[in-house]
Amino acid sequence: MAAVVAQSHHIFGLRTGVRNNLLFFDEQTVIFPSGNNCVRYNIDQKWQRFIPGTERSHSMQALAISANRRYLAVAERGEKGTITVYDLQHEQSRKRKVLTGGEVAVQEFVCMAFSPDSKYLLGQAGGPEWTLFYWVWEKHKVMATVKTTSTGPISQVSFNPQDNTQICVSGNGVFKLFRYAEGALKQSNAVKETQNILSHAWMSEERVIAGTETGRLLVFESGDLRWEMSVTSKASTQEKKSEDAPSVPASLPRVTAITAYSKGFACSAGPGTVCLFEKTEEKDNYRRTREIKIPPDPCSNEPSQAEQQEITTLCISPSEETLATSTDRGQLYHITLSSAEMSKGEQAQFEFLSHSFHSSVITGLSICMRKPLIATCSLDHSVRIWNFETNALELYKEFQEELYSVALHPSGLFIVVGFSDKIRLMNLLTDDIRTFKEFTVRGCRECAFSHGGHMFAAVNGNVIHIYSTTTFNSILNLKGHNGKVRSIAWSADDSHLVSCGMDGAVYEWNTLSGKRESESVLKSCSYTGVALSPETKSIFAVGSDCTLKEIHDCQILREVVSDDVLYTTIAMTHSGRALFTGTAIGTVRAIKYPLPLQKEWTEYQAHSAPITKMVVTFDDQYLLTVSEDGCLLIWKIIDKEGWGLKRDKEMTYAEEILITKSDLEEKNQIMLELKTRVEELKMENEYQLRLKDMTYNEKIKDLTEKFTQQMESLRTENKVLKTETEKQEVVHHEALIEVMERHSKEQQDLESTNNQKLMLEYEKHQELQLKSQQMQESYEEKLRQLEDSKVRALEEITQFYEAKIQEKVLTLGQDESWQQVREFEEMTKQMEEDTDRELQDIRVKYERKLREEKETNLRLKGETGVMKKKFSSLQREIDDRNVEIEKLKVEQQKLLAFIKSLEKDILGLKRGIQESHLTIQDKDKLIYDLKKKNQELEKFKFVLDYTVKDLKSKIEPRENDIKELKGQIQEMEGELDQFHKKNTQLELTIANLKLKLKATDKEMHKEMQRVRDVEALVQKFKTDLHNCVGFIQEPKKLKESIRNLYERYVQQSDMVGGVGVDTDIQREYSRQREHLEKNVASLKKKLANETEVHQAVKVKMMKAGKHSLFFFLYSELETTNTALASTPCLYYSFHSFCETCFQFFKEI
Repeated sequence: MAAVVAQSHHIFGLRTGVRNNLLFFDEQTVIFPSGNNCVRYNIDQKWQRFIPGTERSHSMQALAISANRRYLAVAERGEKGTITVYDLQHEQSRKRKVLTGGEVAVQEFVCMAFSPDSKYLLGQAGGPEWTLFYWVWEKHKVMATVKTTSTGPISQVSFNPQDNTQICVSGNGVFKLFRYAEGALKQSNAVKETQNILSHAWMSEERVIAGTETGRLLVFESGDLRWEMSVTSKASTQEKKSEDAPSVPASLPRVTAITAYSKGFACSAGPGTVCLFEKTEEKDNYRRTREIKIPPDPCSNEPSQAEQQEITTLCISPSEETLATSTDRGQLYHITLSSAEMSKGEQAQFEFLSHSFHSSVITGLSICMRKPLIATCSLDHSVRIWNFETNALELYKEFQEELYSVALHPSGLFIVVGFSDKIRLMNLLTDDIRTFKEFTVRGCRECAFSHGGHMFAAVNGNVIHIYSTTTFNSILNLKGHNGKVRSIAWSADDSHLVSCGMDGAVYEWNTLSGKRESESVLKSCSYTGVALSPETKSIFAVGSDCTLKEIHDCQILREVVSDDVLYTTIAMTHSGRALFTGTAIGTVRAIKYPLPLQKEWTEYQAHSAPITKMVVTFDDQYLLTVSEDGCLLIWKIIDKEGWGLKRDKEMTYAEEILITKSDLEEKNQIMLELKTRVEELKMENEYQLRLKDMTYNEKIKDLTEKFTQQMESLRTENKVLKTETEKQEVVHHEALIEVMERHSKEQQDLESTNNQKLMLEYEKHQELQLKSQQMQESYEEKLRQLEDSKVRALEEITQFYEAKIQEKVLTLGQDESWQQVREFEEMTKQMEEDTDRELQDIRVKYERKLREEKETNLRLKGETGVMKKKFSSLQREIDDRNVEIEKLKVEQQKLLAFIKSLEKDILGLKRGIQESHLTIQDKDKLIYDLKKKNQELEKFKFVLDYTVKDLKSKIEPRENDIKELKGQIQEMEGELDQFHKKNTQLELTIANLKLKLKATDKEMHKEMQRVRDVEALVQKFKTDLHNCVGFIQEPKKLKESIRNLYERYVQQSDMVGGVGVDTDIQREYSRQREHLEKNVASLKKKLANETEVHQAVKVKMMKAGKHSLFFFLYSELETTNTALASTPCLYYSFHSFCETCFQFFKEI
């Protein structure tokens, strides 16, 4: 075991993607997931307690807390889905039970809920089964299970707050109420919901309010839909029965969270917005009273991005004093409901619950020696400065580019940040991070200051650049790595720099000479992290081979295997007593030093994603880790006995800060301006009081006139809408009939063509199968015949030579006969081998032919398969057409529902008018009170007269400015007239180009028809030529057929005539086209010349009157008509334009 251990101290970050990821434990304490832990955070005292997650869990899915705030349920996904129940009253949050699906295979639980008496627990399993489990969790007993849906995701399950046996389940197209009876869960409502319900909340024993994806709030009573309202409208709810719920456009905000409290309920209403609804005196009615928004982020380059965050969870404290929320970008906000109700005139805004967190992968981590500061950078384009003593966020700033690395100067006053295009040296001011020097180093993934702060190293691919922090000059460029450098570390005296890379090399560089002093290369390993021992004798490296290596004098002394877990980073304490490693599964391991021979370490649950960086503070008190899950975790380093590591000397942190002279002067100036502004506001307030008396009287008159006008306009709009709906119904009906007829015709055509194609392909396939069978049989017969002939030849040769041997034995002596027998045996052996070789060659030859035939057969089968696929695709197209027809029917129903919703809105507006009458009466009372105040304000008239004189003197220069602006407006109107003239000229050119396009289209269609005729002729010629080939064995018939082909297809006179006609047509076409283009160009010139003349004449004719203008324009049109008579295509279009102009002026 390790002599030094780590204990979780504080964490910054929120784990997104967890259902119900923010809960109130008591009035001051909240629970939220962060990394691979659940955190209990005290809002007032700022302390944290950790509930570690299960080992080897893949992800956390959901949280739930019991009604008595004692038990916490955590759903996790691993090899199988589990739910762990913790006892929160125990100091260490002791684990009570672990629930699983038992015999049912469950991958994950997506949402959970405790019963009102905290004895029962609901767990909704994920897809594809979507099984709901009903446990007595303390006995680990499943009471009942039921399948809630078969298609869409389930978003929430809950118990009736007054009844343990009634359960509500909502999701995509799902709203079901179940009741536990007789050992089973039985559905008690019959609502078929089509909307995607994202959240719901019980308001009473029978009433449930649900929020949809389209911004609608649905009110159910006893399982039936009773009321419906839009989350955006301020009017009260409207009655609606469950049979015909109106559809709402998809652009409306998503209601992702709802929570109930004694006065009403709070729900999300789109990006960054929460609405509070309260009960009204009317029965079954709710009124929107307040809107709370997430404020813009002043430290961001786009402040409005913070307002676009989506609310994921809402929760209210037990005493209903505080409303807290979490967002999809990993931020926590809260607001006191009393302050939200007090600020009636202003927009209520959320505040950060603790601090602003990173919302993406953290890529850089650094600390300094003189201050307790931590610098982090992330792919969310932000740099953040944290304080590990106060556990607070000191500074943060967002940029436009992504940030890859960060290094904090030992003094804590400067940072180096690596961007995609450069690295920047920045000052850490009191309230800002400001750039003062840039270096052209692209894509810097690693950077580090030396311990003395006089140098910093920056990595660019496989090159390490070392710069001076005083002169900003490049001192050294360290080249030697063949792959990207992944980690660097300075020695304690800054004389050496150690680097490791993806090429499997660990190099030690001399920072004075720039030479490489030692190296260790292992190409099978891609290194990701490196650390140095305090005396700079040993180097520790981790990489892709799942081992921790200790390197000394270019040799690997020891290796510690990690049990198939990838190490990503490494850090060593400055005392040299322990090593800490981060893994790809998010855990931290503490290993004692010297390294043990066996696998001895302590492993801690830390993050939910791979750890990217790890640092130990200079006083060995804290370990800092960051991860791809966007969390920064601070660990307290203690020894086995629970005591902190002894410090060599007491660390005293500096308190000085950086501020620019201009900022200091600005702040002093602002203070002076604010003092003067306070005095001015006093005078302005007195003046505004008198103006309000005047404006109230005018507003009352305007309001009465406006309401009467609005009532009349709404009546007319209602009539217009009714007529439009009737017209649209007729149009949609006609369009449906046309689509159905067209679809039936197309379906019949496609079926007939596909059947013909399939029959042809099937016949081809059968013919090819017969051919392949015949070929196979013939080849097999030939092989048999050859084998039989070879066997016979062998028998004859053996008989012949045996007879010869007997003759030789008789004639010759024994010695010679034995020698000849041997020779004969050798001859027979050679003959047998030759015959075997020939047989083998023949067999290989015919087997190759067989293989080729089989391949052709397979290819033909593949082609038939392709044709079948084409047929199935055409069938799919037919089905798609049917679906489109059904969609059109659905749209028609939606339009009818929209009309009904408009009628509802009209009723709401009428109610609003009634309310406005009541407000008018209240304002009459206010007027009476204001008249009394008016008498008192007359006393201040003497003081205000003096201010009025000053204001009059200021008004005169403003009136001069208004005159100058009017002159500018007149000039701009003149420019507008010129733009209109240019537009008319451009329209003429567009008309000419359209005429050209029509002519070219006609020519293109003619050419396409010619191509089709030629293709048909070629096809006929191919068929006749194929028939001729059939007479290849009969020369006479072949000759006659070729002569017929020649007489039929080759006619010399036609060929010559056709060529001549084509050339004449082309010449005539080109000549006419050139002539037309010249005419168009000349007409354009004439138009350009005559526009100026027409402008002058127009002014004269306008003075002469209507009749003289008519005759003048008619004569001008006649002259242009005669000029265009030479070009027929332009003539007809212009002639029609002249006739329309004539009719128009005739009417005048």
